Amino acid sequence: MEDLDFDPPGPGFWQLDRSHFPGGTTPIARELVGTAVEEVYRREWANIGIPADTLSIRFVNGFWYSRMRPLIFPDRPAVRQPPFILLWLVARLHPEFRRREKAAKRFLKNSQVSEVINTWKEVGRPSLVAKNLDFQDTNLLDLDDAALGMHLANLIDHLRKTFDEHFRLHCYDLGPIGRFLVEGSVWGIPSHQLLALLAGASPSTSEPLQALNEISIEIKQSGITPSSLDEVAGISASTSEKLDAYLRFHGSVLYGGYDIDSPTLKESPEVILATILASESLTTSETHEFGIEVNSVRSRIPAEDYEHFDDLLFQAREAMDLRDDNGPITVEWPCGLLRLGMLEAGLRLKRSGRIAHEAHIFELTTEELPELISNKSGPTATELSERARLRSQQKLLDPPLVLGKVEKPPPVGALPKHLSMAVRTVQKILSELGMGEGNDPIEQDKRTVNEELLGIGIGKSKYRQVARVAENAHEALERLQPGEILVTRTTSPAYNMVLSIAGGLVTLEGGAMCHAAVLSREFNLPAIIGVSNAFDEIEDGTCIELDPEHGRVQILESLEVKGKTEN
Repeated sequence: MEDLDFDPPGPGFWQLDRSHFPGGTTPIARELVGTAVEEVYRREWANIGIPADTLSIRFVNGFWYSRMRPLIFPDRPAVRQPPFILLWLVARLHPEFRRREKAAKRFLKNSQVSEVINTWKEVGRPSLVAKNLDFQDTNLLDLDDAALGMHLANLIDHLRKTFDEHFRLHCYDLGPIGRFLVEGSVWGIPSHQLLALLAGASPSTSEPLQALNEISIEIKQSGITPSSLDEVAGISASTSEKLDAYLRFHGSVLYGGYDIDSPTLKESPEVILATILASESLTTSETHEFGIEVNSVRSRIPAEDYEHFDDLLFQAREAMDLRDDNGPITVEWPCGLLRLGMLEAGLRLKRSGRIAHEAHIFELTTEELPELISNKSGPTATELSERARLRSQQKLLDPPLVLGKVEKPPPVGALPKHLSMAVRTVQKILSELGMGEGNDPIEQDKRTVNEELLGIGIGKSKYRQVARVAENAHEALERLQPGEILVTRTTSPAYNMVLSIAGGLVTLEGGAMCHAAVLSREFNLPAIIGVSNAFDEIEDGTCIELDPEHGRVQILESLEVKGKTEN
């Protein structure tokens, strides 16, 4: 394997993010994501009063690195913090800072979040679902090469819009949650207790699995053990109808990751079947238990703040559902549709000798893809083979966690009131996602394999089972047996199917608000989040115990007691 240098892609401090793209990212994904993130955050942050220019994204050897781009002098990063008084004056006299302060005040006083959520539910979501279905209903085999090229070009244009919407919505779904945590800390309530009140707030997460669970119940009632989806459909008219409905809205969705080289559900019927057969009734927090937990927290704040607390909680729960409803509609489904169209193009180009392997279609850029299938112009088979070789090599690299020199953020106390709240909210979100202060990747990298296996615990009961170590969702679904504990780097919505059959979860990365923690709460799954040395210490097939109460993973000699145990 040839050596590849990891040089900083520009001035400043860049941090690795493997939660979305674990490495060897395709050219189309690199282009769509990088462009959308920078453009959307630059536009929306100005509207809601975030005192930063944007979040810059660069892919280095196929790995995602990000940098918070400062509002002024963005290409002259500060390695030392300037004097407090100077920052205080700049934040009040600089025209852009003054505009951001007004925007933050306006946004905090009259939040647009409820309006954004309602518009998404009533207009944005139905429109995108209809558009996705239009593309999905196109019979690719009926298209000649020119029409297939046009279909792919139209899908790419559709994806540019859906990626824009994806990141725009994230500007509004994370804010209420962060503000709930920031203001809750003023009352002395820890973040993990506040986040526990958001459990059950995301039907978008549980509804697809509930649909499979309904099929599972009918299968069990029939007494038949099907060996294929065709046999599932043959059990009864009701079962067939439910399966068709599920496949119509989820079959073309990527389930192994966000990149277009990961499979869709319709390509993996065995995964759907295994999930159905392993499915059990999903348990969610009972209404009376939720009310008890809310009242327990409310009792610790002044009575005059009850109404404000209830309002913050309501907005945070609304935002939580938007956060999880967003990705499948705006990213995983349209990306899956593009993948399926590209696979058809790849087969045709392979038959004609234009490419050496159908999978090499994923080495093309957004401009090259429609041209190669429509006009037969573009990179040669030899060039695409070389690109595929390099990208395969990138997937095996161990990238550095950071690139460049650390930049010193301005002290929050130097900012005006409303900008200060905006920054504290962003910092709290990043921290609880496992990306901010207290989660320094440089310090994490210094941990030795001799340290305890510690992280953030989700759940109340201990759980003992076999550990199944997997790098991604596709690998996990191939090897994980129902009830086993999944040990993985991080999770994304692509893991929803995996976690429906897992008995427990351990992740290397993340915080109390990351996807893995949210899903664990939704599925009542015992989990330890952010165990940075888990891959070093836990071997595949090892028996382990999760102790959420103390945030600890223990390696056992053998599996003496299987399943949950009370503390």
